[in-house]
Amino acid sequence: MDKSRIGRRVKAFRKLKGFTQVGFARELNISINSLGALERGTREVSDELIELIAETLGINKAELVGMEEE
Repeated sequence: MDKSRIGRRVKAFRKLKGFTQVGFARELNISINSLGALERGTREVSDELIELIAETLGINKAELVGMEEE
């Protein structure tokens, strides 16, 4: 998985759903720094965190990682 692509998609979906970085980090129980690094594509993201992000955003994992576009 491309960290940069996933990060951009997390940020876009987060904004679309009306979450601030602070609020979204709280929902995920991660630090704001971790979320920022994830959105910038400088942090590896586990499958478990991807699942949690998708669930929190109310979307499916494939939609989050962009598999539906391919």
